[in-house]
Amino acid sequence: MIVAEGESGRAGAGAGDEGPVRIVVAGGSAAGLFASLLLARAGHEVTVLDRDPLDPAPDLESAAEDAFRAAAPQIVQPHAVLPLCRELLMQRLPDVYAALIAAGVAEAPLSTQMPPLMRDRSARPGDERLTMLMTRRSTMDWVLRRTAHAQPNLTVRGGVQVSGLLATAGQPPHVGGVSTDHGDVHADLVIDATGRRSPIDRWLAAIDATQTAVSEAECGVAYYSRHFRLRTTTDLPGPPTTRIVAGLDEFTVGIWGGDNATMLMAIAPLVEDKRFRAVADPAVFTAVARTVPVYAAWLDVMEPITPIYPMGGLHNTLRRLVVDRTPVATGLHALGDTVCTTNPTLGRGLALALQSAADLVEAIDQHGDRWADLAIALDEQVSDHVEPFYRDQADIDGQRLAMLRRAIFGVTSPQPEPTEPTEPTEARVTFAQLRTAAMHDPVVFRAFWQVMGMLSRPDDIYTDPAVIARTLDTIRDHDATPLIVQPSREALHAALATKTP
Repeated sequence: MIVAEGESGRAGAGAGDEGPVRIVVAGGSAAGLFASLLLARAGHEVTVLDRDPLDPAPDLESAAEDAFRAAAPQIVQPHAVLPLCRELLMQRLPDVYAALIAAGVAEAPLSTQMPPLMRDRSARPGDERLTMLMTRRSTMDWVLRRTAHAQPNLTVRGGVQVSGLLATAGQPPHVGGVSTDHGDVHADLVIDATGRRSPIDRWLAAIDATQTAVSEAECGVAYYSRHFRLRTTTDLPGPPTTRIVAGLDEFTVGIWGGDNATMLMAIAPLVEDKRFRAVADPAVFTAVARTVPVYAAWLDVMEPITPIYPMGGLHNTLRRLVVDRTPVATGLHALGDTVCTTNPTLGRGLALALQSAADLVEAIDQHGDRWADLAIALDEQVSDHVEPFYRDQADIDGQRLAMLRRAIFGVTSPQPEPTEPTEPTEARVTFAQLRTAAMHDPVVFRAFWQVMGMLSRPDDIYTDPAVIARTLDTIRDHDATPLIVQPSREALHAALATKTP
């Protein structure tokens, strides 16, 4: 919606100005609430709008029971708070971190992720930074909602559908608020945190703005997950903060520790592998998981507490709001899944969201109401902090999908186009090589977790001469015997044919 020039005047603030910036955040998921809390604590006036209710549930288990939303199916899928996200929480939102721990979220030191073949298990300087948090996503959202509702300068409005942008004409247009089904809301800055199905390009078209630039790479897998609770805390197959993700020849399977004695298990086959549609049946899900001994051992000590949650239609995406060094609109930014989605297997979404929220606060503090400068600075932060992980995930998925299609269908797929220029050729190792060598070598293991934990850019690790040498030497000196016993095709077919009692 184009409004008359000057109809959406700012409240004041920015670099060198007094008073807060009025900010509307469209979307009350974790990304929106991370940003809202940080912005409100920086002194800005923030309003969060979401079409769904945002009142916190009375307790954790009620929050878990109500977590599934068709518009946000990822909420009930397995999650982990990676080391980067944990570190940012401790630095930027320490009360949220403390509330998570008080709510039963478990810290998982690096030692709990060491593979059984690792001989040197001694601690090393820096290991403490590689600690994860194990939790259900519903617990994270519950803590964030409770904190947001108690935060000064922050208004949380659920049940409000954002339908478009208010803007003044220009090249580019300047956004000055949003239209909703409850009336217009004026602001100095609008943040789109509506997620992977964001209508941002439709909103931009309505104000005669340039469309965003979107890169996309195939993810190619569907997810079927289920939540469990441990029957006992003794005689477990591993620590309750276990995270084991196995890329098998025909599907991926994983188990993640959660909060309050919960565990989350997921089976992720190729989308086009129709055999696995039966996994939506709980009996088939259990039978398929039991074909892999390490997961069968966990199933023996757990009981299910949810149905099977499916999720599909996923892509790795990267959206830019600056095209050819020109903002598509000023007064508008985006973060979270609106900007970048990656295959959930590596769990990078929460860390990318919180990093972008922290970058947003710093950019506003530096650039204030110099709107074009602010937009370009934020886009540069996407290049520095988001794009490297998008490209890494696209490359990992391209190689994995080619392998699965070859193993299942006998199809030799063309090699995916690299996401980075390959000339001139540089010595490097791949994620797969790093992961293989990390099973044995303590130096490579920590380098691998620098990538997994998002504390280093992937390419900085893949091209490190010391890491390359250790990785290649380790692969040469150890056989390629897999740690996880795979099911035969006959055993897998039998499990997929399981009949519900």
